[in-house]
Amino acid sequence: MEEPQRRIRAAHSESTITVYQAYSREIGLPAVRDGRFPAAWKRDRMTWIKPSFLWMMYRCGWGSKEGQETVLAVEISRDGFEWALRHACLSSYTRGVHPDRATWQRQLRRAPTRVQWDPERDLHLRPMPYRSLQLGLSGEAARRYADEWTVSIRDVTPLAREIHALVSGGDLDSAARLLPQEHPYPVEDEVLALLHG
Repeated sequence: MEEPQRRIRAAHSESTITVYQAYSREIGLPAVRDGRFPAAWKRDRMTWIKPSFLWMMYRCGWGSKEGQETVLAVEISRDGFEWALRHACLSSYTRGVHPDRATWQRQLRRAPTRVQWDPERDLHLRPMPYRSLQLGLSGEAARRYADEWTVSIRDVTPLAREIHALVSGGDLDSAARLLPQEHPYPVEDEVLALLHG
């Protein structure tokens, strides 16, 4: 079956969804140790969460980019994730979704979350012909993410390095077997319609 152009794919359970972020060790290691983000994590800045493991690998260079050496798998409540989706605005103006550019700009200023659709990546981190979700959290959403929605935080840097080593060595089958199992995430049609710019 052909992949739809935009779909939320994620590792999820009945009550949680896993998203990925990458940070410096100063933030990442205390977050893993304590199961919550440390004081150094700024709740007043926008933070982007990514349900796609391979998109995160593309963004952080398999955990090799400066300031992104610690790759975190953050398990959050589905209630929180869905709150974020319901309160989101597309990060760019889209004719047909927004009545006009001025209306979109007003929505963007008010919305605590932003949706961006970026090309999904393959094991070589090349763009795929379909897109995956990035969700930007600011203000109330960032505070809720850090203080209410987070269920657990795991360091998946060793996994990222192991998969990268297999890819570099040409063993794509073994690399693929280690990937987190991401499946289509169920979202109400009316919510998804607002996010499909």
